[in-house]
Amino acid sequence: MKKFKIMLASIEDVKGFTAIMNDEDCDADIVSGKYVVDAKSIMGIFSLDLTAPLELAVHSDDCKKLEEKLQKYIVSRISKEHY
Repeated sequence: MKKFKIMLASIEDVKGFTAIMNDEDCDADIVSGKYVVDAKSIMGIFSLDLTAPLELAVHSDDCKKLEEKLQKYIVSRISKEHY
């Protein structure tokens, strides 16, 4: 599993992010406080507080290409020490 801090600051960001995620075979979740939503669900993402960074958990160890596609949304990578 790989974890990243992401920022989705606009409606266009959410649309672009979910479009990328829906093209991927791996599962991923977005965590915001006590809430967890499917990273492929546009409605789920809009139910979260988008004013703060979100945690993206990708359930795959081989996500280098996905990380490159999501680069504009990634604020930081969460090191393995945090989970």
